[in-house]
Amino acid sequence: MIQVVLDLLLLGLAYASFWFIVSIIVKRNDIADVAWGLGYVGLCVYLYLTQMRSEVADLAYGVVIIWGLRLSIYIGLRNLKKKEDFRYKKWREEWGSNFYWRSYLQVYLLQVLLLLIISTPLIIVSQAYGSELNFLAGFGLALWLTGFYWQAVGDYQLARFKKKKTHKDQIIQSGLWEHSRHPNYFGEILMWFGVGLIVLNVSNGWTGLISPILITYLLLKVSGVPMLERRYKDNAAFQAYKKRTPAVFPNLWSR
Repeated sequence: MIQVVLDLLLLGLAYASFWFIVSIIVKRNDIADVAWGLGYVGLCVYLYLTQMRSEVADLAYGVVIIWGLRLSIYIGLRNLKKKEDFRYKKWREEWGSNFYWRSYLQVYLLQVLLLLIISTPLIIVSQAYGSELNFLAGFGLALWLTGFYWQAVGDYQLARFKKKKTHKDQIIQSGLWEHSRHPNYFGEILMWFGVGLIVLNVSNGWTGLISPILITYLLLKVSGVPMLERRYKDNAAFQAYKKRTPAVFPNLWSR
């Protein structure tokens, strides 16, 4: 286990450095959002090729690879059509002459550190030789599929809305967005709890629950809801929407 973690730390350092260089070339730090999902894909492929396999490990790798690829492709295609994300642009302005080293440390290295912590269930299951699928893994898969639906459909509905909106202050309030202000975040949380349940029954599998707990905290309190909604503080339509619609966990009975 220790050797696997050390290997992943070295690979993570190289991965962060690569994307930092790419960001300098393309002159936009939001490339880190594309690197986020692809990092999990690379980690799963590495574990699949270098560690002994099991049914539970293969399932966990498979669902994370599907999630990571879809997310990175979606973000990559979206970013091609717009300027650098406002959050990264703000940091670029605030950091001034310290921009490069702070980008490397606070965007790319920090991202890889979080990626490795969130990958705890994948690392745990890579060492659970011969583990077989059971009811708990099946329930975890069902939860993951539900989350995948909420994230993928939510992203699709948002992309379609942005193409049709006629005013910059318009906000999406239909489809899954009628029940939650961030249905894609709700889907993300469900998916990672699903991964946690898939590996829960293997030896030390309970430690993998740090992953969905950390994801939930980050989305609710740090880089998700607070940062995105700060830009709408002067948008009257959004403030009215905010009063009647839950932030992440949906109210399925709302109309």
